[in-house]
Amino acid sequence: MKKIELLSPAKNLEFGREAINHGADALYIGAPAFGARAAATNTIEDIDALVNYAHLYGAKVYVTVNTLLYDSELDDAVKMIYQLYDAGVDALLIQDMGLWYCDLPPIALHASTQCHNASIERIKFMESTGFSRVVLARETSLEQMRAIHKATHLELEAFVHGALCVSYSGQCYMSQYLNNRSGNRGCCSQPCRSSYDLLTDDGRLLVKDRHLLSLRDFNASQHLESMIDAGIVSFKIEGRLKDLSYVKNITAYYRRLLDGILEGRQRASSGTTTFFFTPDPDRTFNRGYTDYFLRGRQPMANFATQKSMGKRVGEVTAVGRRSLTVDGTEPFANGDGLCYLDADNRLQGFLVNQVQGRTITPNVMPDIQVGTTLWRNNDQLFEKMLQGRTAERKIGVRIKYNVYIDCVRVEMEDEDGVRAFVDSDAEYNIAADFGRMSETIVRQLSKLGDTPFTPIEVIDTTEGLYFLPASTLNQMRRAAVEALKLCRINHFHPKDVYPAEGRYADDTVPYPEKSVDYRVNVVNAKAETFYRLHGVTQVERGLEQTRNYDGKALMTTKYCLRYELGCCLHPEKWKAAKGRPAPGAATDNASAAHLEGPIRPDDTLLLRNQDRLFRLEFDCRQCLMRIYKK
Repeated sequence: MKKIELLSPAKNLEFGREAINHGADALYIGAPAFGARAAATNTIEDIDALVNYAHLYGAKVYVTVNTLLYDSELDDAVKMIYQLYDAGVDALLIQDMGLWYCDLPPIALHASTQCHNASIERIKFMESTGFSRVVLARETSLEQMRAIHKATHLELEAFVHGALCVSYSGQCYMSQYLNNRSGNRGCCSQPCRSSYDLLTDDGRLLVKDRHLLSLRDFNASQHLESMIDAGIVSFKIEGRLKDLSYVKNITAYYRRLLDGILEGRQRASSGTTTFFFTPDPDRTFNRGYTDYFLRGRQPMANFATQKSMGKRVGEVTAVGRRSLTVDGTEPFANGDGLCYLDADNRLQGFLVNQVQGRTITPNVMPDIQVGTTLWRNNDQLFEKMLQGRTAERKIGVRIKYNVYIDCVRVEMEDEDGVRAFVDSDAEYNIAADFGRMSETIVRQLSKLGDTPFTPIEVIDTTEGLYFLPASTLNQMRRAAVEALKLCRINHFHPKDVYPAEGRYADDTVPYPEKSVDYRVNVVNAKAETFYRLHGVTQVERGLEQTRNYDGKALMTTKYCLRYELGCCLHPEKWKAAKGRPAPGAATDNASAAHLEGPIRPDDTLLLRNQDRLFRLEFDCRQCLMRIYKK
């Protein structure tokens, strides 16, 4: 049975250590360069230190080298990859297929979600080339996960929490088109979080100034067991640019949930985590939640804001001249940030200056009505608590104390069967009080304190027959701890996954298509060679090189604005969708959008952002929406 892994983001060394402390089985972290989050890079030295810390707990470290690489960058990327290999990194996440034809060390490769891992055919091809894991597209449903699992032996990794890109990952070129900042090169300017007008090509304004492409955050916490049963082995939390409180809180939340359902299944790392707080995902950054396409299509955007709304804390029950009274049980604190939706369904906010019971005094009195719902997007008490020590993680060890003819030995064996021992040639004598000496041995060897270990049992095989001073016992215990730490780091050092003569993609396996266009993102000669060797006869270069946007989709999305606004062109598809909008019915988002007029089936729809126009195309056969420049 495969081990189940909780995979957390690490912005840097500190965040990575805390993710491990809070129960992560693995981390993903940015390399010094060529990662899909250019603002989250790390030195080789810090990655080396994090690898040692993670391996101490049997956890893994995956490094993102998942940007598209130009020919001039390949040599530098390969040099960096060798440094990462020497540091003991467990795997690389990559997007650029050109790396397959570089001289890489025998390190495991994972196909990043930017590889557009959205179909069985594509994923089976990835398996044939030698990837050990694929990160599934966020749009993958439970049903699709099950089908992919049956069709392949690859490890399947899936996102479980965090921000959602509205476009299929790797298929978004909007940021590059607008700002010359390529998401495939780690520099996305997040145009999906901007506000847009929706209008028809004959000039009728339908929606004004709303966040029409901004999705709520992903939360699959109610589907973990179903995802495990569907074949997912790694549960990925998004957030390499999020703050430390988010990493602690969300990692702890999913650690608790997974521990509750892993009976009979193996966890992917060692130790037991104890939390000194109650995790609550609503209390850190979130735009509201959706489980996206796990159960099929449903409303999933937040037209009102692209910002965090946080946790619902109550409704306004009274409005005074300078204060508000709020129902509910959530305590307030000076400095809390509260927000609400005004009559025009736009997010407004204020800070709390003073609290008296359920009555709060804002820093600026808002224009607010009785019955308005309040959310807290800055929780002072929670944030202050998360700044302190919020978890510890301990590995169980059995300790044996033996006396031999020429030495005294302290041996430690941990829960994974890793052993270490230290000998001392200190002189020892017959103890005057056997029972008392045995108690001293057990007591001193049990003092593991702030080490990564906790004693399961301490066995004195001599039953206190020989006397040793407590100082000597303490010295041996400390030395045994350091020896066991080193043994664990070495034990969990990754094994080479390719033969000594190098890695080989199976060039006899044909790519599913004979012709590939800009969406496979080929920007170097080695990547083009990769596809041609797999039977592709026509290879179009990527938009990062050609800059030719005419007739090219700037975004390809499974999200559909027509559906979100209650005017799906094929509503019969959703008749049996229990708990979802009836065909053609207005959704909550439709109401929030303040539609200025009806959307007709034959309308050609446009998005407008300042002076830029974009045409929407609805591919109902594949249930996709595409966005083109006008």
